[in-house]
Amino acid sequence: MNSSALPWKDFLAEREEALRAWPTGRGITLEDGIRYQSKIPKEKNFALAMRKAREAGKTLTQPRAGVALVDQHIQLLRYLESEGGANLLPTTIDAYTRQNRYEEAAKGIEKSQAAGHSLLNGFPAVNHGIEGCRRVTEAVRRPIQVRHGTPDARLLAEISLASGFTSYEGGGISYNIPYAKKVPLDKSIRDWQYVDRLVGHYEENGIPINREPFGPLTGTLVPPFISHTIAILEGLLALEQGVKSLTLGYGQGGNIIQDLAAVSSLRELAHEYFQRAGYTDYDLSIVFHQWMGGFPEDEAKAFAVINLGAVVAAMAKAEKIIVKTPHEAMGIPTKEANAAGLKSTRQILSMVEEQKVCGDNATVRDEAALIRREVACLMKAVEAGGEGDWARGAVRAFAAGLLDVPFAPSAFNRGKVLPIRDNEGFIRIYAKGFLPLDPEIMAVHKARLEERAKAEGRATSFQMVTDDIYAISKGKLIGRPK
Repeated sequence: MNSSALPWKDFLAEREEALRAWPTGRGITLEDGIRYQSKIPKEKNFALAMRKAREAGKTLTQPRAGVALVDQHIQLLRYLESEGGANLLPTTIDAYTRQNRYEEAAKGIEKSQAAGHSLLNGFPAVNHGIEGCRRVTEAVRRPIQVRHGTPDARLLAEISLASGFTSYEGGGISYNIPYAKKVPLDKSIRDWQYVDRLVGHYEENGIPINREPFGPLTGTLVPPFISHTIAILEGLLALEQGVKSLTLGYGQGGNIIQDLAAVSSLRELAHEYFQRAGYTDYDLSIVFHQWMGGFPEDEAKAFAVINLGAVVAAMAKAEKIIVKTPHEAMGIPTKEANAAGLKSTRQILSMVEEQKVCGDNATVRDEAALIRREVACLMKAVEAGGEGDWARGAVRAFAAGLLDVPFAPSAFNRGKVLPIRDNEGFIRIYAKGFLPLDPEIMAVHKARLEERAKAEGRATSFQMVTDDIYAISKGKLIGRPK
């Protein structure tokens, strides 16, 4: 296990195995994929769209969406493109495909055809193969990305890129630790090195492909420094394999000051660590995810949560925002609800983007400085543990608890870290587990939590963790006692 670029002969040998995982992989050639991608108009290329957004200081909107059948999926995307006004389009992959359970995905397609509507929670791209996927990419006018949650995404990546998708979400850490229970971290990192080497090959042949590690992780009270560290690590691993277009993500925490500090520090830290490692030939952009936790059931309240995220994304100058819907509390949204979230978000972005709103003040800078110190502690530990190798260091850090994602299901995640909001709603550390944070940093967290405990007249405890998890769905940011 190491971070080095995969030797081409090793990649090709592994590729034969990856393509045999399902019949639709047989016969896929790199030459055909590159030839097909080269004919896609530039205005439909995701990497170029993200670069243009960065240069223009604009925030692009993208929903989540995916259904089982090709024709219905095309109808859904066209609706979000035309009625919702989405700048960028998704193809969200179903749960069976994410776990490489293609036979069950095939049964889901059959049942969906019989029912006349989708009985899967996404688009089974591997089962539909290049023929079906190319129908999707050719049917829309906007750049389109594959979004999923797959620890072993090699075959899905081969089919996706050969079919004209120009962006691919995920990473060996972010699509394992928050999503899977029993997948070894060294295996998922290695499988994603294959994905990034594939993307690097397309880049070497003049085809820009955007890569986007999944920033929010579990989406539940994740302190910015934890998600930042993982995003930067996945960025470093991707760059080593030849990736050029990177979009790092951050999931809305809820406190406006902390969110602004998080976005600015993520951009700065990524450049700092990438360039320190010797990488200069890359395009970096930021995606802001609207609130990933529990939503209010009331639509009006749900729109308030959506719009707060839109305001912060615009103020922070994120290049992209992942848009939620007013039906988040009810399950898979209708296309109308998805479009409504897009239109509401676009209205906010349009109103805020042209204003010079001061998101850079002493409080934001102080919080950003704290995040930088926290990330430095974790990155130093990863680098030391891996003896200078980021992949090896990440595996060892998770094993030792030096990296730890709150509320993640993975058996390879210690799960000892507990976050709580302070008295202003900043996400702080209550139990640090084995995170290698300096005592001075932990003193800041402890003092801020004690302020809240005093204000609420109760001891800092696990009850606050539970209260904070449900607070936004109940109409508050902080889980105050009744």
